[in-house]
Amino acid sequence: MSSTRNPGRVAGFLYLLLALAGPVRLIYIPSKLFVHGDPTATSNNIAAHETLFRLGIASDLFVGTIVIFVALALYRLFKQVDRNLARLMVILGGLLPAAIYFCNVLNDAAALTLAHGASFLSAFEKPQRDALVMLFLHLHGQGFVAGEIFYGLWLIPLGILTYRSRFLPRFLGVWLIVNGLAYLTLSFTGTLLPQYEDRVSNITFPLLTGEVAFMLWLVIRGAIPKPAVAPSFSSAGS
Repeated sequence: MSSTRNPGRVAGFLYLLLALAGPVRLIYIPSKLFVHGDPTATSNNIAAHETLFRLGIASDLFVGTIVIFVALALYRLFKQVDRNLARLMVILGGLLPAAIYFCNVLNDAAALTLAHGASFLSAFEKPQRDALVMLFLHLHGQGFVAGEIFYGLWLIPLGILTYRSRFLPRFLGVWLIVNGLAYLTLSFTGTLLPQYEDRVSNITFPLLTGEVAFMLWLVIRGAIPKPAVAPSFSSAGS
C-alpha cells in the first residue's frame, strides 16, 4: 500500500528523519569537537572545524522545522480519535519544541562568533573568549534539558491517542506514556539535581525506547485511521 494512502507510514518516515537528524548536534558534534574541562581546546576545535560545527546548527534548525511536520502528520492520523488531545499533542510536540530549537541555535551562533574572535570582540582576551564559548555551549545544553519537558509532555497525549485508536497496538500507547514520564524525570533531574543526571539517564534509558518502537511500527506497518461512523437517522413519515 502506498504511503499516500497510509498516513501512519507518512508520519513514520517524517519521524525517522527527526530521529536521524537529532543526534548530529546532540551526540556527534560534542564527541568530535568538545573537550571536557578544556575551554581553549574546545574553542580551537570549533574555529578549526567551522563547517562541522555549522552542520550542528543546521541540524538543530532542521529538527526544529521537522517536529512541526511530524506533529501535523500525527494530528492527521489521530484527529478522529480525539481532536482536542490531538491538538494538545501538536502544541506540546510541535510548536513549543520548535521554538526552543530555534532559540537554542543562538547559543551555538554566539559560541562560533567567540571562537573566531571577531574584531568587535577585541576587548576580550583569548582565555576570556574561550570561557564564554564554554558558557554558551553549556547554555545550549541547558536549553535541551528544558526542552525535555515538552519531549516528555507531548508523549502523554500521543500515548493516550495510540491506546484509544484501535488501529495501533495498545502496548505502544502505554510505552509512549512511560517514555514521556522518563523524559520528565530526566528534565527535572537535570534542573534540580544535575549531579545525578548521568545516573538517572542510565536508569531511564530502556524506558526511552518507546518512541523508537512507535516510529518503527509506523515505518514498517503503517497505520490507517478507521473511518468515522456517520450517525444513523430513522426515516420520518411514510
